[in-house]
Amino acid sequence: MFGIFMESFVIFKLYTGLKLLLLLTLVSWIFLLKTEKDKKVRTLLVYAPVIIVILFLFPLSRKAFVAAGLDGETYYRILWTIPMGVITCYGGCRFFARHQRIGLVVCGALIILCGKYVYKSEYISKAENLYHIPDTVIKICDRIGPDNPDNRVSAVMPPELIHFVRQYNAAINMPYGREMLVERWGYYNGVYEAMEKPEVVDMEALLAATRAEYCQYIVMAQGKKTDKDPTESGLTLLAEIDGYRIYEDPVTAEVVKQWQSYYEDEE
Repeated sequence: MFGIFMESFVIFKLYTGLKLLLLLTLVSWIFLLKTEKDKKVRTLLVYAPVIIVILFLFPLSRKAFVAAGLDGETYYRILWTIPMGVITCYGGCRFFARHQRIGLVVCGALIILCGKYVYKSEYISKAENLYHIPDTVIKICDRIGPDNPDNRVSAVMPPELIHFVRQYNAAINMPYGREMLVERWGYYNGVYEAMEKPEVVDMEALLAATRAEYCQYIVMAQGKKTDKDPTESGLTLLAEIDGYRIYEDPVTAEVVKQWQSYYEDEE
């Protein structure tokens, strides 16, 4: 039991960082505990977080979580139900409302000293368009997206693009998604194995995999090494966009076209 408790505590530590955000949340929580009179707010922001943390660290809770058939690797998601940001912001606003002068100074200082310039993160970049996704993805999706909104196309995308494609155009299917980027999940996909695993892509193996998944388009970074030029394997180079080459597979395209014609005739 103690071992399970320590594992849960480590998860809690990694999730919160045991740093400034947790400290600010704790200070705000104490302030709300002493001053908040609204019963609904106290229940949501004062009592509920404590109950969630206790249950999260309680070993039997994790045993029940796994026994229910849920993945133990996702146990940390229980912590998502703790509104740390809401507690911190609401506590700060309540403090400012009670003590406007000192509250302004304290809250302003905390924002300046504890905040970080978000664009320094590798996961955040300045928006290039209204969709808040890279312009390159939009250009590629517009090039291969179906003209008929009732139709769909299938395309293989490099790992750095797959997160954004579905956000922009749900009519573009992909044989694999972000699940392939997390090695510990242990997912297998034949197209991903042929496209991303080898340093030099075997075009025959790749085409065998993509045709089995009926992929009409293959998008490759220009620096991607292949054992021979994709056009020599029967692919058609449609366009080069921002360092990516878009290839169409005429064989699969013809099969998909026949399917679409068949279903249109049936309707």
